[in-house]
Amino acid sequence: MTPTRTLIVVALPDVEKSRITAHLAAAAMDVENVTVHDLSATYPDRRVDVIREQGLLREHDTIVFQFPWHWYSVPGVLKEWMDQVLTYGFAYGSGGGALHGKRLRLAISTGGPESSYAPSGSNRFTMAELLRPMEATAHLCGLELEEPLILHSAPRVTDEELAAHATRYRELLSAVPATAGR
Repeated sequence: MTPTRTLIVVALPDVEKSRITAHLAAAAMDVENVTVHDLSATYPDRRVDVIREQGLLREHDTIVFQFPWHWYSVPGVLKEWMDQVLTYGFAYGSGGGALHGKRLRLAISTGGPESSYAPSGSNRFTMAELLRPMEATAHLCGLELEEPLILHSAPRVTDEELAAHATRYRELLSAVPATAGR
């Protein structure tokens, strides 16, 4: 049995200016068998090395997309990465089984309170409903979608609440079961 390896794909144009995303990425840095991969720092010109990225995905058993919720979707940097990296013949389609059996987790922060993500809330839909495109993406790529870790009202969380959330994040990252070597 080899330990499960986790790749965290951090997606935000300027992580250093983000209190939440930067804190969570830093909290994950020293978790055993976890690789934190900041897309904007790696590709400031947004010219993605597709072969390198696909190699990283092959080397890991769990992929975490960590990002702030932007206009009911992932940030543009993650969407661009997905468009370029999750290609036919690699992630799906004929010969595209590279991700089959791996896990996908979403670590998301939102600006609004949890109550705003309800039929009666200002956003009209639940997070589960709004995350359906990510669920469909996971399904197409043969990924097992784990329950998302969501921090609501991110701009208003206290330092103590953020620390508790970071602890929960580290626990989830550490709790991934060992798998037979891939």
